[in-house]
Amino acid sequence: MAEFTMPSLGADMDEGTLLEWCVSPGDTVRRGDIMAVVDTSKAAVEVESFRDGVVDTLLVEPGTCVAVGAPMATLTEPDDTAPPAPSPAGSPKPRTVDPLPPEEHPRPAPPVRHLAHELGVDLATITGSGPGGRVTRDDVVQAGRPAAQPEPTRAAPAGGTRITPYARRLAAELGVDLVGITAPADGVVRAADVRSAAGVRRSQAPSEAPGPSKAATERHARMRATIASVMTRSAREIPHYHLTWTVDLHAVHDAMTRRNRDLPVDRRLVPAAYLLRATALAAAEVPGLNGFWSEGRLDQQSTVHLGIAVSLRGGGLVAPAIHDAATLTTDQLMSALRDVVERARRGRLRDAELRDPTITVTNLGDLGAESVHGVIYPPQVALVGFGRIVERPWAVDGLIGVRPVTTMTLAADHRATDGFVGSRFLAAIDHHLQRPEDL
Repeated sequence: MAEFTMPSLGADMDEGTLLEWCVSPGDTVRRGDIMAVVDTSKAAVEVESFRDGVVDTLLVEPGTCVAVGAPMATLTEPDDTAPPAPSPAGSPKPRTVDPLPPEEHPRPAPPVRHLAHELGVDLATITGSGPGGRVTRDDVVQAGRPAAQPEPTRAAPAGGTRITPYARRLAAELGVDLVGITAPADGVVRAADVRSAAGVRRSQAPSEAPGPSKAATERHARMRATIASVMTRSAREIPHYHLTWTVDLHAVHDAMTRRNRDLPVDRRLVPAAYLLRATALAAAEVPGLNGFWSEGRLDQQSTVHLGIAVSLRGGGLVAPAIHDAATLTTDQLMSALRDVVERARRGRLRDAELRDPTITVTNLGDLGAESVHGVIYPPQVALVGFGRIVERPWAVDGLIGVRPVTTMTLAADHRATDGFVGSRFLAAIDHHLQRPEDL
């Protein structure tokens, strides 16, 4: 028997509130499947299972505040199941059917399993229509569709999608009509979708101009208090040093313009993609700034999980990670950036994305700031800031011209590195930005 516990999603987290369960007792889960949605002081986060197993007992009700490390559910692990007792001598053996080889069993992807759970469909009874007999979403929807039942007015959203129990209760409390909600890609409406619909409905009411709800105000206050606590700790405990470097982005601008000519609008690059790519490569090349200060020493990391500072619409800040950023192309980083920002603002981050950023990047250029002197988020040892791109006189080969430039800054932990290492790191970023064709 194993325990599913409240995870720690950062140095500032002591507890979280369970918003909704995405599983029920008896469900089989695999490592990486979403178990629950947890509300931290900063964001609603989808928490994944760390092991394979069968859900045995849900120990916590939605709405409960749970300390980090406290058990929330129990799982029966695959090897917990005892083999059947041998048949008595002389008794007839039960008739069995030879199973298919493992590779011939349809193995639905996690979103399909999740949808099957919401529809109450037993996947073992479905004949998959996908390649190799794989069970598709359409197979699950068809199997879970009731025969000759009138469609309820407020019980289900459009398109035959399903609703989690907590989302259904929240919709009733907020007076949200579930029929009008468009479900996300996995076909399951959750609490975040209901809250979003409630916000849209209020904003569209012509005669209403309500202020923030009491819950939203309290949540914002908790978030600000958490940020204040962590930043105070950082300023008190970490001996910061700051370095500044101005970067000529002429080559980046030209390369980006050429690449965007051949890309559809929704896939076009912005300068931030090049800045992130150059930072990730530099962090891999100068690894002294990529890691954590723990137990009086630097725990240097071999992979770069790039934390991206994202401002939330309701106020506050989160910094989820783009994993293995140094291995991604500029186009892949652009796609990952769009995805993580959109999910952060909709409250659909995964717990792994908040747990392990190795270095953080903040970009306030779109807000007009020309430079950012950041505060390190412990236990990380560095933060990189990029300011607004401006046109400035710039000398090239003895001639003055006008170039697009940005100011990048490094805040680093003097216990882990010094200005020599920090300068090498900024020089490595500049080196890559002058060769955007290689990014």
